[in-house]
Amino acid sequence: MTDKQWYLISNVATVPSPAVVVYPDRVRANIQRAIQIVGDPQRLRPHVKTHKCGQIIRMHLDLGVTKFKCATIAEAEMAATAGAKDVLVASQLVGPNLARFAELRRRFPATLFSTICDSTEVAQALSALGHSEREPVRTYLDLNCGMDRTGVIPGARAVELYRLLAALPGISIAGLHAYDGHIHDGDLASREKQFTHCNQSLTAFRNQLQLPVPNIIASGTPTFAMHARETDRECSPGTYVFWDFGYQRYADLDFQLAALVVTRVISKPTENRLCLDLGHKSIASENPHPRVQFLNLPNATPVMHSEEHLVVETPDAAQWNIGDVVYGVPRHICPTVALHDQCFPIVNSTAGAPWSIEARRRKITI
Repeated sequence: MTDKQWYLISNVATVPSPAVVVYPDRVRANIQRAIQIVGDPQRLRPHVKTHKCGQIIRMHLDLGVTKFKCATIAEAEMAATAGAKDVLVASQLVGPNLARFAELRRRFPATLFSTICDSTEVAQALSALGHSEREPVRTYLDLNCGMDRTGVIPGARAVELYRLLAALPGISIAGLHAYDGHIHDGDLASREKQFTHCNQSLTAFRNQLQLPVPNIIASGTPTFAMHARETDRECSPGTYVFWDFGYQRYADLDFQLAALVVTRVISKPTENRLCLDLGHKSIASENPHPRVQFLNLPNATPVMHSEEHLVVETPDAAQWNIGDVVYGVPRHICPTVALHDQCFPIVNSTAGAPWSIEARRRKITI
């Protein structure tokens, strides 16, 4: 096997397709690289949405990373079950999720849980929860730094809300949460310029508060190294752990591919077409094609994609047989993983017993 064939699996006949396969040695190297960038494992708070897997949490813990960020109650439960010491639920708690969050705290007393807030309604609900439970809810003010998805824009209203959170009974103010997911240019200079603008806004707001800010949690993967230079915060990248071909445009971030999809040729409908068992249900399809790049079928062009099938055209179709295995790099690994309930670790080119992707479920037990 050559270095270019690092992905080949000697016992691939035991791996059902379509499937996600994970290369733990590469995952470990990516975690180590992230720690190197941020300088201290205690400043790294990875987002678990990329992998949703307890085994990956434990790999982080083995390397000294104990803090994690998540988007769902199920992800938080998965992380705590795996031994995470500190978990941020980075989604406003509304409806039944307030009671589920309370149950999380009761079920896992050894884990420190926190959440975010960008509205007075949620602030009051969190205050009531903390008061009734007789344990304050650690709460971060969620800032809108330009993505316009969630958060409150830095300014007078944000100052007022931060002061309310700091004053309300049942709440322990934890600091600021600022996700800049809108900054994803492949060009480093453009990314740096946008980061500088957002970071200046964040810093100015913190100074404007004239109140203690215990912690700042910021960054996605594209701006990770930039936030890592700022020593006043924790960094919360996610995709770095597996990487994908959508993120390979970030040449300044030298993470390596650590998770692939395995698919098979299931039909040859014409002389230049192959049909693969890699439909919408198996690989993230929110982006335009190409949604996957094939390592051992590089000249394939997608022509049809449906629930169970991906049809590609290739001049090499005659060289492929029904049942042949194709290895693919997803364009977007995070939602691809969420389509699978297990993944197969590949160690020394051999697939082992599958790992559960526990948190792809909306509910585990809580």
